[in-house]
Amino acid sequence: MDKYNSIKLENQLCFPIYALSREIIKLYKPFLDKFNLTYTQYVTMLVMWEDEKITFKNLGKKLHLDSGTLTPVLKKLESANLIIKYRTKEDDRVVVVELTEEGRKLKDDILEVPQNMFCKLQMSGADALELKNRLNDVLKIFDN
Repeated sequence: MDKYNSIKLENQLCFPIYALSREIIKLYKPFLDKFNLTYTQYVTMLVMWEDEKITFKNLGKKLHLDSGTLTPVLKKLESANLIIKYRTKEDDRVVVVELTEEGRKLKDDILEVPQNMFCKLQMSGADALELKNRLNDVLKIFDN
């Protein structure tokens, strides 16, 4: 047994996850370009379409993004008039992110994106669901 087996790239669980993530984001790009969104902006909007109004802190938690990453994403979405941000009257330390009317309208237009992506992945529905569920199970380890 090679004592260096544990540090070979081919033996790393993290690498195929990392590489797959990058490849999938590349596949999303042409579909999202049509809507002038990056992948990170897209997943942020997915949360906004579900919640419509959420605190900055909870949004970051759902997306597994720190404030340094989330802040510029929200600035771009706000400048595109898809969301608004404001501080609550009760506690000015709490920032709320809310969907705008324009953001709501985009929801109907963007329905084609997940459909197009599913076709690109060339996986059966059952295989895709199983993979998603297994990855979510692992991701739960990081939910605190």
